Amino acid sequence: MMVPLKRRKRDVSGETHDAIKYPHVVIFLLERRMGSSRRAFLTRLGRSKGFHVEESFSTVVTHVVSEGNSGGEVQEWLDTQAPRRQTHRPLHLLDISWFTDSMGASRPVDIEDRHMLEVPTLPICDAREQTVSPYACQRRTPLQHHNSILIDALEVLAENAQFHESEGRSLAFRKAGSVLKALPLDVQSMEDLRGVPCLGEHSQRVIKEILKYGVSREVKAVLESERYQVLKVLTSVFGVGVKTADRWFREGVRTPGELVTSGRRLTREQEAGVRHYKHLSIPVTRAEARAIERIVKEAVLAVLPGVQLTLTGGFRRGKQTGHDVDFLITHPEEGKEEGLLPKVISWLESQDLLLYNKMNENSYGEAKELHSRPVSSMDRFERCFSIFRLDQPASGTQQPGASSAGEAQGSAPLGGQGACEPRGWKAVRVDLVVTPISQFAFALLGWTGSQHFERELRRWAGQEKQMSLNSHALFDRRQKKFLPASSEEEIFTHLGLDYIPPSERNA
Repeated sequence: MMVPLKRRKRDVSGETHDAIKYPHVVIFLLERRMGSSRRAFLTRLGRSKGFHVEESFSTVVTHVVSEGNSGGEVQEWLDTQAPRRQTHRPLHLLDISWFTDSMGASRPVDIEDRHMLEVPTLPICDAREQTVSPYACQRRTPLQHHNSILIDALEVLAENAQFHESEGRSLAFRKAGSVLKALPLDVQSMEDLRGVPCLGEHSQRVIKEILKYGVSREVKAVLESERYQVLKVLTSVFGVGVKTADRWFREGVRTPGELVTSGRRLTREQEAGVRHYKHLSIPVTRAEARAIERIVKEAVLAVLPGVQLTLTGGFRRGKQTGHDVDFLITHPEEGKEEGLLPKVISWLESQDLLLYNKMNENSYGEAKELHSRPVSSMDRFERCFSIFRLDQPASGTQQPGASSAGEAQGSAPLGGQGACEPRGWKAVRVDLVVTPISQFAFALLGWTGSQHFERELRRWAGQEKQMSLNSHALFDRRQKKFLPASSEEEIFTHLGLDYIPPSERNA
């Protein structure tokens, strides 16, 4: 049976590659206009012949291969990538013909004129001359970007506004930070931001002060605020929102451990969040996400052969760490996925792999959800919020008897207090979401993020296209019909947008 396209894409980034025969040639295949499935096929082909093919563009890349793009378009894309290359190694911008010739010869062929993409010589322009869309879904936002000091400051203000339940101010700061992430150059003065959208007066004041003095007094005051510090900790507890954290703060709670010593009644979810707080506050690595993926794949295939499993969220966008791991589960045959999740949970429980789980049933109905109520960012899929018990491999980096605060913590008693045993496993937040195959493309788009990118997609759909978009479907209000899609690319096409790959949705 053929492996579904999206599954094949995830397999590309697997951790086991064929032996590299030509280490001096490091290839990056540009997905733009090539398409994800073709890129996945060519990546596997190149690796099978001993070529070093990178999943993400970085400073080690020597050959950028493109299909259907001009040299100017490839160079424009490269200009959005950061950090900028600090190496003297030449970077070749090549047409797909060089790659296919090399595959045919089973070695890197000499680069001829016909292989090279011609890059027009243009005068250098600064940030204020760039045309920047007010919609994040029309901007390419890589993981690594310029202006981190400005963006981090705006993020603090956005978070603090959220802690004061001022969603409007929080969104304004996030919009400002998002547009700065997409700028290809370092901002040196306010003149560099002339004509850049989404920068309100408050954000501009903060930016101006940082550019002049290197710091914002307002941001410094927020970071030193006890309320901000405590709410940041309490809202990081699984199952705790801003309202609850604010109430606890006003009642004198300052740490997760005090939630237990104070005798407060907690929900089952909050109790699990406090019990495993030490583990859950440690970022999840990509390697750990892959290990969990292998476990979940074994579980779903044991229950129903042919199931398609896709790692989503920040890891799909190229992040190396995250606060949880999200999976989409579907089956190529519509309806086969029904009743799957309870069986998967039972399998995982039988293997002693779940420390906590809570299931929500599918409550979606197309006509009701998209016609009669405002579009919501929350979907109605069948899902399981869980905490996994992930075994940790023996590490050779730590000598017998050695310990540290980060390495010696096991599952602490409720509240994270008391004696600890050596950690042989780690608690990890995992969300399992089941979707029918007819809704998979929409679910994949919604669960990939970033949150602001998805918000902007819905805003674009509603304001510019008179459509309603969520993680289940796309509804055209003018035509009064649903627009089907079997891939993310089709959804972008319906919306009249250029396709933006996951790695550039970090808005």
